[in-house]
Amino acid sequence: MNAQSARLLVIASLRIERAALRRGLPDVPVLRCGMGAARARATALVAAGMPADVVAVAGFCGAVGDDLRAGDVVVASEVRGSEGITRCASGPVVAALAMLGIGRVQVGPVACVDHLVHGRQRAVLAGEGVLAVDMESAWLAPAAAGRPFAVVRVVLDTPAREIYRPAATLVGGLTAWRALRRAAPALAVWARAE
Repeated sequence: MNAQSARLLVIASLRIERAALRRGLPDVPVLRCGMGAARARATALVAAGMPADVVAVAGFCGAVGDDLRAGDVVVASEVRGSEGITRCASGPVVAALAMLGIGRVQVGPVACVDHLVHGRQRAVLAGEGVLAVDMESAWLAPAAAGRPFAVVRVVLDTPAREIYRPAATLVGGLTAWRALRRAAPALAVWARAE
């Protein structure tokens, strides 16, 4: 393990997310947790004991408002889950993304839920100031164990193009995968700055 990988540990939920992240961060350990709260909690226990100076969660998310589109990057200012709110490093991560020329980045709360969110549920969350939803970040937050923690998600689906529409999901998925791969090196830049 080189000095860069000892500084940064990245956690992703899905195999496809991990593949994109490993393409963008070839020398950094990317731990895959699987989908959902139970798997995220179990992975957080393991990751809390792993050597790293900073911990990041990265992968896909669903937008809750109409101002985001597939491929946009969401940097969490906080993650909200059933067990409370966890603040996240956002300013330095946004700066790293900007330094790498990554556009269409928004910062704000990410809500973590135990099911796919659609229809009216998205509007309710948007009304609460949430930018996006995922199914793991809040339960992965304990992996930081006192270390700086960041969450970077890339929009896969939106209220107008929900994941239940296969053609939209295919196009959104490819766009999101490419954006995640391009954004991944920003996590290494952030880790070196911490």
